[in-house]
Amino acid sequence: MRIARAGAIVGATITAAALTACGSAPFGGKSSANQPAPAATTAVAIAPRPSQEPPFGAGCAAVPTDASNPGSFTAMAKVPVATAASGNPLLSTLVSAVTKAGLGDSLNTAPDVTVFAPTNDAFKKIPPATLNGLLANNQLLTSTLTYHVVEGRLAPDQLAGTHKTLQGDAITIAGGGTAYTVNGAHIICGNVQTANATVYIIDAVLKPAA
Repeated sequence: MRIARAGAIVGATITAAALTACGSAPFGGKSSANQPAPAATTAVAIAPRPSQEPPFGAGCAAVPTDASNPGSFTAMAKVPVATAASGNPLLSTLVSAVTKAGLGDSLNTAPDVTVFAPTNDAFKKIPPATLNGLLANNQLLTSTLTYHVVEGRLAPDQLAGTHKTLQGDAITIAGGGTAYTVNGAHIICGNVQTANATVYIIDAVLKPAA
């Protein structure tokens, strides 16, 4: 499924009400509701330009290597993040969710962001009834998706710590080198560049605090 382009940055196009999660069912990974809320987010220097380091992680092996394939690293680097995700075979469920929430345009025109992108298998970890409820509730869906986006491009050496998301709550990233977790979800393919974002593909859907 393809996502439309153009629009304004996510944080400016969704209302405060749309940023409030209203469900309580687990989505997978470690819920931020089960963690102490950080007093303040960790101060980090946000990379203004894409990292020059190559993508890392075992999950990168599933990304097409043919540069002409829209899901390849080369092709994704030339287009904005929502369009790039639509060409990646690992992210079709995420693309459908973003489209349903109407966030594709906003993501495509965000000036510089970091996106933690759950795989298709990550969505399959969610019980069907819970997933259907999430997709049917635009407020909850928007809150959940924007919880996966951080303003500014984070290079790998800037990941560890806490970072405020566009949804408003913070995520906690632990690890180093090429092994990181985001609220307990593992980064399986990291430092993927698009025209306006750095993407870290993760193996669970993150759940903002209810």
